[in-house]
Amino acid sequence: MVGVEIDMIVSDSVKALELYEKIFAEIERIEVTSLPKGENEAVFSLYGVRFHMLDENEEFGLKAPSPDQMNTIWVNITVPDIKKTYTKAMELGCKEIQPVTELKDYGVSNAIFIDPFGYQWMLHQVHRKVSFEDRVKLWEEKNKETE
Repeated sequence: MVGVEIDMIVSDSVKALELYEKIFAEIERIEVTSLPKGENEAVFSLYGVRFHMLDENEEFGLKAPSPDQMNTIWVNITVPDIKKTYTKAMELGCKEIQPVTELKDYGVSNAIFIDPFGYQWMLHQVHRKVSFEDRVKLWEEKNKETE
């Protein structure tokens, strides 16, 4: 078997999974333990991507990020309804980094939030397909305007 899995350390993998299930209704549970806190793990799939969360456990060198710490890596999810998904995240205690922003020329909307477990999520909704070449051309034209 081959594949890719995104692994995350969180303070409580079971609680994190419950939060993500409320934000993203499309989550499929694969494996979830019910051991003492610090020993749990949760494996789930979201839009075909496998995630594996482990409880923070310093004895094993597993340290979770802080919600106040900005990470240089994030999870980018394309969703069917960005406003609905983003509103759920905000109602569930996530912190806004960038509100839902429509980029009409590019045919998308995006938004960014950080969850209570310290992970940053970028949401996208595609409204219309814009080719790579057209996106680059738009970017170059906008940069010429600012020079």
